[in-house]
Formats: sequence, C-alpha cells, structure tokens
Amino acid sequence: MVIVFAVLALAFLVTANWYLWRRLFRDTTSGPGWGRRVGVVVVAGGWLLAIGALVGERTGAPFWLQQTLAWPGFLWLALSIYLLLGVVAGEVVRPLLRRFLERRDRRGAPVAAVVVPRPEPVPAGAASEEPEKPGELGKPAEPASPRLLAAPSRRLFVSRVVGGAAAAAAVGTVGYGTYGVLRGPRVKRVTVPLAKLPRAAHGFRIAVVSDIHLGPVLGRGFAQKVVDTINSTQPDLVAVVGDLVDGSVKDLGPAAAPLTQLKAPAYFVTGNHEYFSGAEQWVEEVRRLGLLPLENARTELRHFDLAGVNDIAGESEGQGPDFGKALGDRDTTRACVLLAHQPVQIHDAVEHGVDLQLSGHTHGGQLWPGNLIAEAANPTVAGLERYGDTQLYVSRGAGAWGPPTRVGAPSDITVIELASRQA
Repeated sequence: MVIVFAVLALAFLVTANWYLWRRLFRDTTSGPGWGRRVGVVVVAGGWLLAIGALVGERTGAPFWLQQTLAWPGFLWLALSIYLLLGVVAGEVVRPLLRRFLERRDRRGAPVAAVVVPRPEPVPAGAASEEPEKPGELGKPAEPASPRLLAAPSRRLFVSRVVGGAAAAAAVGTVGYGTYGVLRGPRVKRVTVPLAKLPRAAHGFRIAVVSDIHLGPVLGRGFAQKVVDTINSTQPDLVAVVGDLVDGSVKDLGPAAAPLTQLKAPAYFVTGNHEYFSGAEQWVEEVRRLGLLPLENARTELRHFDLAGVNDIAGESEGQGPDFGKALGDRDTTRACVLLAHQPVQIHDAVEHGVDLQLSGHTHGGQLWPGNLIAEAANPTVAGLERYGDTQLYVSRGAGAWGPPTRVGAPSDITVIELASRQA
C-alpha cells in the first residue's frame, strides 16, 4: 500500500510540474529556445532544492548546508503551490479572454472600400485593349480580413497574459505570507470560563505558544521576537506546547537561548518535531534554559492543576503520552489544565476529566487550502471548542514549518484568561 501511494504521489508530482512548465514556459514562447530551457531549470532545480532541504533537515546534514538549501528550497515549495493554483484558475479565464479578443477584433477591424476610378472614355471605333472584366472597375475591393491577429498570435498573447497574472499572484501571495511570518506572531486574547476554578484565580493569564519551529530558516532573531511578544502580555504563566525546534541542540541551542528571558514561570511539553530532533537532549536543554518540562507529569499550582503529556510521536521511542501517570491520582475537585501538543489527544483528556486542553500542531493549515487537510486530520484546527465537559483550545502557532510562509492562517501567541464562574 505504501508503495502504491508513493507511486501515485510521484506521478501526480511529475504531471503537475510538467503542466506548470507547459503553461508558464512552453505556451508563452513562440518556439524552442532559451525561454523553455530556463523553465526546465527553474522547475526541476526548484524541486531539487526543495527535496534537498527536506532531506538535509531530517538526516542532520551540516547546518550550513541546511541553511543554504532551506530558503530557496522551502520557498519554492510554497511558490509552486500557488503557481499551480494560479494556472489552474487560468483555465477558466483563458477561453473567456480568447473569445473577448476575437469579438473585439471583429468589431474593430476596418473594412476598406477602395474604389478604382473609371478609365478615360474610348474614342468611337477604337477597340479596347482588354475587355472589361466584371467586377474590376468601379467596384469596391474585397473587405480586409476582420482578424487583426492571427490565431497563433492570439493564443500566445492569451497564454502570456494568463501565465504572467498567475506568476504575479503567486509571488505576491508567497511574499506577503513570508513577511507575515518574519515580522513575528500577533497576540490573540481568549477568555475561557472553568466551572471548578476558584474565585481567587479569576483573570489568571496563560500565554500559549506552540510550533515556533526554530531551525535553518527561523533562528535566534525570531526566538527573540517571540519572547519579547510573550513578555509584553505580562502573563502569569507561559505554556510552550511543542514543536519548539527542527534540529539538534548542537545546531540550535544558541537560537533557543532567548527563552531564558521569559519573565513568567514557563512549562514545556514535547511535540512531534522534538522526536525528529533528539527529544531527550531538548528536554534537558529547555530545563537548562529555565522552563519546566512536563513529561507525563503534573504540578499542583495554587488554584488549579497543570499537567502535560508527551507527544504521540514519542511512542516510537517508548516515550509516548501516559495520561494515567499525569492525571490518574489527582484531586478531581480541582480545575485541571492540560498541555498536549496534538488536538487528537482531546479524547483521552475527556476520559480523564480535564477541564481545558491547550494544543498546537495544526498551524491552522499554514498554507491555504492546507486547512482542508488539517480539518480532516484534527478534531479542531484552530480556536476554542467544547468536547463534553472539556474545552480544547488550538493555537495556530508562532512560526512555520518548511516554507516560512503562512496564507490564510496567521501566526499567533494566545493569551488565555481563565474565568471563574463564581466571580
């Protein structure tokens, strides 16, 4: 089954990129030449860089090589998505534009009525050198052709207009989406009432940050923006709910260093990407940076319990989530907030009487229409929803994985303000 899926995926990838090359380069050039060869280099070279960036990150290639490949490779991934969407949308515009041009040419073509003057009268008895042929003298000439552009020229013009518009839209979309990530996450504020929360804890603020994804693209400068944004909200507690990094402690330890500047008590749980990057080493590193890892553990704060479980990806290393260990012996009369990276863990949270689960993982889809895929794989993609007596809040995340780009899913740091129903 895996082989069949891989073959289908490869076939789709090859077909999609051939179609992209055809519409953007072959159909916009009048014949074989340097333009089409440039197109082959751009499309094939972009995908080689993208695959190199993905493989380099997962195999732990030298960090300088990861950084070299990451920017062009990951940006091509995003750009190719919107180029493909643009040329597909162009298939609707193409016949309409061609028809418009044909009608315009028919309406605007000049009809030249050329009148040939009659010759001098011929004297009586003189024979005409040539007999007059019907339709030659005094008759209007045949009208000029109503088609100002030959069909091949019109097709080329339409292809260039549609291809150029698709390319401009794709570049603009990816450019704006990349700017949105690099400028840093925006703050969202959400009030969550908890039935068991005592009056004294009313207004308690938790800054939820997930999916920072420090790596070959987003580094120390980005981490500093995240920390500064969190501190500006003056939270009572910081919850880092997984996918902090994409790389080893050796390569990314300096990038994560700004976390030492967090002013509020901070807690951490692993995400799936920590298990691609050396989870045990990162747990120790975040502890060294001043955060408290909750590895299937619970801490009893003054007014409620705060628990955390490992990510599902840890199961492959014997470090998966253990809800019984984290929640099994707690006082169920106290409110409980759970940190769990993936929203799908909500079902276990409901079984264990959790009041509020804080998650990330989905990125809100990150690149539209990726939200459709995220919705199929997760109970909640972003925002607050209720599952029985348990509420689930899913952050879109502060950073981005792969392309440092977001379209239709802006990054965020959410300040959850807990509300007591007794207040």
